[in-house]
Amino acid sequence: MLKSAKPIYEQIYETIKTAIAEGKYKEGERIPSEKELADSWNVSVITPRKSLEMLASEGLIFRQVGRGSFVKEPANNEMKVVPSSRNKPVIGVIMTDFDESYGIGLLNGIEHAAEERAFILLRRSFGSVDKEQAAIREFMELGVDGLIILPSRATFFNSEILKLIVDQFPFVLVDRYLKGVAAAAVGTDNIGAAKKGTEYLFDLGHQTITLLSPPPVSATAVEDRIEGFIRAHVEKGLTKTPLMLTEVISTLPDSFKEANIAKDLKMIKDHLQKQKNITAFFAIEYNIALLAKQAVEELGLSVPRDISILCFDSPPFKPGAFTFTHLLQDQEKMGQLAVEQLLGLKNSVRSLQTTLLHTKLINGQSTGKI
Repeated sequence: MLKSAKPIYEQIYETIKTAIAEGKYKEGERIPSEKELADSWNVSVITPRKSLEMLASEGLIFRQVGRGSFVKEPANNEMKVVPSSRNKPVIGVIMTDFDESYGIGLLNGIEHAAEERAFILLRRSFGSVDKEQAAIREFMELGVDGLIILPSRATFFNSEILKLIVDQFPFVLVDRYLKGVAAAAVGTDNIGAAKKGTEYLFDLGHQTITLLSPPPVSATAVEDRIEGFIRAHVEKGLTKTPLMLTEVISTLPDSFKEANIAKDLKMIKDHLQKQKNITAFFAIEYNIALLAKQAVEELGLSVPRDISILCFDSPPFKPGAFTFTHLLQDQEKMGQLAVEQLLGLKNSVRSLQTTLLHTKLINGQSTGKI
């Protein structure tokens, strides 16, 4: 059998989706669990978790804590835009990806703000600039009235976004902003949030903390979180360069592959073994925190007894599940403000400001005093 070039999580997602469509799993019937899928595909549970989240986000399954995942009643999710007959504006939403820890809350906010005011169409770019450009072109051909975009990359803007700027077409960026570009944007005060998280770890007695992040070229949010981490060290009077691993790539939408997960786990474990005085990790996203926890445990250590972990965002609380101490972004407010700004732009209220929201620190089981 030829090996598929698609990531395994997409293969699992498509296999289950096909099985549902063919009636192998009927409405209300339980489908295999994360662990069962992980065992049958010989992968870590992180991989099928993403597959099931994709199925749930499309309304194909619903998940119940302690029971499992079940098939939902089929629904026709296709929407055709007919400009001549619609009486509400149509907004195209382009996101890299989404899951329980980040993205679903943002979409909830967008849908809530658009309710009875606009139609919403969604496309995912999976971190691909080419797919992002294609989605913009597709939406423009459909005749949408505005766009909400979570860009794949923020160190440069693609040619389609440049066209939107030149044509003064209404669009709002979320979770990122484009440097040197006059565009409306809604996001998080990532510098302030990273400072807050780092200072929290300092208050617990941690002095040697390693920041875990993707390469900063992936997003302005990453750059800002790194800057906030460094500022906290400077203001603490710690003149030594802070420890940072900024090459974690397996959690990026276009790099979620078993080989990359294994590589990142090894990198984190090697770092822990080399830097014996580390007492805490600051992961700039939830999925990186999961990697850090796995790396710590594979070395025979425990969280938080030996290593504390703090991150941005976390899935909703589930009874019995391990909870990370995290900085909670106001995703729903972000989505709501994006819609409000976009509708304002459509109505010729030209407000190209960047709105930054504060985070809330939520205590979990992953941090402790030393």
